[in-house]
This record gives sequence, C-alpha cells and structure tokens, in this order.
Amino acid sequence: MVAAAPLTTPPTLDRARAWAAAAGVPDPEIPCVTVADLGILRDVEIKDGKAIAKVTPTYSGCPAVLAIELAVEAALLDAGFDAKVERVISPAWTTDWITDQGRQKLKEYGIAPPQKGSNSKLSLFGETVVACPRCNSSNTRKISEFGSTACKAHYQCNACAEPFDYFKCI
Repeated sequence: MVAAAPLTTPPTLDRARAWAAAAGVPDPEIPCVTVADLGILRDVEIKDGKAIAKVTPTYSGCPAVLAIELAVEAALLDAGFDAKVERVISPAWTTDWITDQGRQKLKEYGIAPPQKGSNSKLSLFGETVVACPRCNSSNTRKISEFGSTACKAHYQCNACAEPFDYFKCI
C-alpha cells in the first residue's frame, strides 16, 4: 500500500489567514478602526514559510507606527506564523486609502471622517466643510488645528453644540 502524500495548506489559504490576522489589528490611537480600515496594511505575503506584512505609516512622524508594527507582528505570531513586518514609505499614505467601512466606523465613533480627494487644492489649502458626526449638520467650526492626536483637528457643531474630532485630510 502506498502512503498518501501529506496534506498541506495551499499558500493562498495561508496568505488569506495571515492577512485576516494582520488586518484585524486595531489602531492604538483610534481603536474603532483596524489597520486594514485605515489602508495602512498594504500587503501580506508568505515567503519561505514566513508571513511578511507590509505597513505604511500614516505620516513619517506618527508616534504609533512602532506600536502598530509590533501589534501586527504579534497578531501574525498568535496566528501561528513566523512573522516579519516591513515598513513601506513609498508611495506615501493618504486618507483616500481609508476604506468606506473605516470611514463609517470613524463616524460612528464620533470622529468626522476625512474628505476624499487628498490631493485637491481645497483639501491642502482651503477650508473644509466638516459635517458633525452626531447630527450631520455642516454648520461647524474649527476650534483647533490639532485634536487628541496630530492627525485630527478639533471642531464644534454649531447646531448641536457638541465638540468632535475631524480626521484631517492628508
């Protein structure tokens, strides 16, 4: 009797499992969204039996980038992979990479999501009309260019009087 070849998991299944593990890591500063929601998880590949996650920081001075990379590595290790995280800095991340689901999660959390069109003249140099994430009024005003983190500005709604953060368009 000939022994059957051992069953192995096809690489595509391993890659999908590794992606799912890495993609589920929450952002440490905004825990309502994951690294996949933000679009900073660029890729996960399996190479020589190792899961390699490629992550792009939201900006070069982001204080959470090391925490994110360590959390992604830990998630891959917990999923049973030998893991490595590579920082990818080009092309630079843009808020346009935030998924529609991520934008909805931000809004539900009380953070106004960024406008799309990060490279537009208006987003770079103009005043952005920001809708209140609580009542949807566009009658809002900027209180401070910086909110609870450097990537957010602080606004207040003139309709419902609630303060809120706006995820700046980058």
